Amino acid sequence: MTIIKLLLSLVTAALLLFAQPAFADTVKLKQGHPDRHIVAKGDTLWDISAKFLESPWRWPEIWNINTDIKNPHLIYPGDIIILAFVDGKPVIKVERKKPAGRPTIKLSPQARASKLDEQAVPTLSSDMVKQFVKYSRIISEREMEEAGYIVSSEDGGLMSGNTDKIYARNINQQDITHYDVVRKGKVYKEEGRWKDNILGYEMLRIAAARIEQFDDPSTLLVTDASREILIGDLLLPATFEKDLNQHYLPHSPEKPIKGKIIAVLDGITRIGQFHTVVLNLGTKDNIERGHVLAIYQSGKVIRDTVTDKWNNKITLPDIRAGTLMVINTFEQLSYALIMEADRDIHVFDAVTNP
Repeated sequence: MTIIKLLLSLVTAALLLFAQPAFADTVKLKQGHPDRHIVAKGDTLWDISAKFLESPWRWPEIWNINTDIKNPHLIYPGDIIILAFVDGKPVIKVERKKPAGRPTIKLSPQARASKLDEQAVPTLSSDMVKQFVKYSRIISEREMEEAGYIVSSEDGGLMSGNTDKIYARNINQQDITHYDVVRKGKVYKEEGRWKDNILGYEMLRIAAARIEQFDDPSTLLVTDASREILIGDLLLPATFEKDLNQHYLPHSPEKPIKGKIIAVLDGITRIGQFHTVVLNLGTKDNIERGHVLAIYQSGKVIRDTVTDKWNNKITLPDIRAGTLMVINTFEQLSYALIMEADRDIHVFDAVTNP
């Protein structure tokens, strides 16, 4: 009987041993990872996951949802993150002493991005993404043609500023009372064989304005201007900070994705961790906020000096350069944040499924 039990134990151990590497191909634990982490103010889900996993964005795959935590985003300073194993597979659990007065929040598990309790630990630092979600946007040629536009100032001058009244046309939605005054910035193009295809226009926010009277033209009051407003500047519905989604659920695209980095913001030339880039992928390509993509650089073309054949040039394999996450999407373009950079990243580097 003892021998039978021993054999069963050996078989079970062998099964677990072989099951572990199969799972490790999906989620690999970081070497020297801790067994637990006490959540502190200023932590982000990405930073916490980086303590446990080689690929921090895979944390949703090993969260063990319990009755106290309806959504893995809802962790707070003081919670204890624990790494455990269930059937030989790693899971992350949370121990919590629920403070008095904290409401129970129930969210749909299908949500990709959600407005959550302000005190909950975010996926990323809000400072990393706020300016690109709130103040920068990309619109299509159709959206630019349909946007409102300024035709005059109250005094007939060429420029307007704070507390000035302005007059605008093409303001057709009377349920929208607050607008951002924007000016065209970069034009993003997809280089083609015969002509360049315009993917979108970057819009730079220069002021905020409030509708005082709907008409043709409508009257607006400038409430917050960072620079002078000019005749011809456009009006787009305002984005308020309280309405922003800054919580992301990192996930891989369900379908094969292939695109490239076509620009980097802030005019820098060397792209590294936490820089924001523009991808030639958008909602038409089924790109979502929270999508994680791998960055690859084309392999070098070298000469095979060993052979004396006339056609002795070969291309080396592509090299993985880092990881990015999509933080805002538009019709044909998206903003993405470089989360990991193993080497200098460049414009026109390829992006694909991780």
